[in-house]
Amino acid sequence: MTQDNSSQDKAAGQNGGGDLFNTAAGWVLFAAGLGLGLSILSGKYFHGDKPERPEKLGYVIEGAVEESGGGAAEMSMAEALNTMPAAELIAAGEKAFAKCQSCHTVAAGGANGIGPNLAGVMGGPVAAKGGFAYSGELKALGGTWDWDKMNDWLKNPKAYVAGTKMSFAGLPKVEDRAAIAMYLNSIGGNLPVPTFVADAAAGAPAGEETPVAGETPAAAETPAE
Repeated sequence: MTQDNSSQDKAAGQNGGGDLFNTAAGWVLFAAGLGLGLSILSGKYFHGDKPERPEKLGYVIEGAVEESGGGAAEMSMAEALNTMPAAELIAAGEKAFAKCQSCHTVAAGGANGIGPNLAGVMGGPVAAKGGFAYSGELKALGGTWDWDKMNDWLKNPKAYVAGTKMSFAGLPKVEDRAAIAMYLNSIGGNLPVPTFVADAAAGAPAGEETPVAGETPAAAETPAE
């Protein structure tokens, strides 16, 4: 009799523990479901799933301008050629040309190497050095090596002439390109250095004209009576 009661008490204890676990699990599931439902509901109400730009901005910073160019514009080749005295620029170009000497010679009548001899190249016809096998694409470029053409070539040869055999990556700084072009021009070249005059009108207020040297601004006309 005592043995039967003990078994019944043990079974009841086990059932009680199971009920407690089921109750706890049920509350956990209920809380999770409630949280998920509230999240979905708030997302729909506040458009969290589809963020939109408000019709009217809450706060506007006066004078703020969106950057689109990613920095100041590069100076022109003419300006770069006039940043320092010619002798100094030639010396800088000779120094920068050191990275080109593995492929090119510059002595008058020098032999072609991996690239053509560059004596007298500035002002001369494109792809015209005797004895060098130029690519068909460079021959098709035509014209003469002027300042702008040399600038574009030195900046990125493959971008300027697709198909060229020249593997040089190019010079990203216009100052370096101007220096090398000036140096090459000093070795048998015949191109006059272009002058550069800063745009004086760029700093004038809108609506005002910069007077021409030697001219006096006209007096305002008196209205007819």
